[in-house]
Amino acid sequence: MSTEYAIINGEFVPKNEATIRMNDLSIQRGYGIFDYFRTIQYQPVFLDEHLARLYYSAEKMRLTFEHNSDQLKELIYQLIQKNDLPDSGIRITITGGYSGDGYSIGKPNVVIEQNPFGFNKESFEKGIRLMSYGHQRQLSDVKTIDYLQAIYLQPLLKEKQADDILYHHQGIITECPRANFFMVTHDEEVITPSENILKGITRKKILSLKEFTVLESEIHLNELKDIKEAFITSTTKNVLPVLQIDGLTIGDGKPGPVTTAIYQKICALRGEAG
Repeated sequence: MSTEYAIINGEFVPKNEATIRMNDLSIQRGYGIFDYFRTIQYQPVFLDEHLARLYYSAEKMRLTFEHNSDQLKELIYQLIQKNDLPDSGIRITITGGYSGDGYSIGKPNVVIEQNPFGFNKESFEKGIRLMSYGHQRQLSDVKTIDYLQAIYLQPLLKEKQADDILYHHQGIITECPRANFFMVTHDEEVITPSENILKGITRKKILSLKEFTVLESEIHLNELKDIKEAFITSTTKNVLPVLQIDGLTIGDGKPGPVTTAIYQKICALRGEAG
């Protein structure tokens, strides 16, 4: 079995030996950011957009690290070649750095890891069931490593026989913990929340599609009782139909035609079969 590698601060190390010290703020206080993108047949998908978001998150979190975008790209392509994984997910984590007092930001550690990943096309037909929950993430426009609330709610999800959470704040829909939310009206307008969210890369691509009427607007929780379709989007979930919310069936309980058409468009943009 060949050795798989990760990168820590520009140095390639075998993945099973990759470590950072316990006084890093990511461990001490959960302080850090990350971004995640896929490779399809060795090619990073939407890499420029993911790196732009990474640097935006770093600036917002006051994390200054030494690699510029071109240097990160070079490291990423070297890692892809070294690991020889054609279809994968690559995560770049920027930590709060080693902190003498466990509270002050240090010099960030830059960790890049790669793991096999292939999108399961059967999951599109299966869809997803959501459970609504009132919560607003801190620094919602930043891709932080803080998923405390979402992980804490996992037992409740199982109890409610749901697959994921749909956050709302004072009755206004925001997002899922790891995905953006879209609804389709009976007039076939595609609407996604506009505020207090992480603006995903797949979401950005859908907003640019000219074949559909896609709007950014408030979505109220009570509107979900009378919508035609719904779906969520992310790098790992692609475009995934929402078939139930709080036990209420959306549409006819199957992936709808607008969702299916958008799914096929995004697959084409990514360069994979729909």
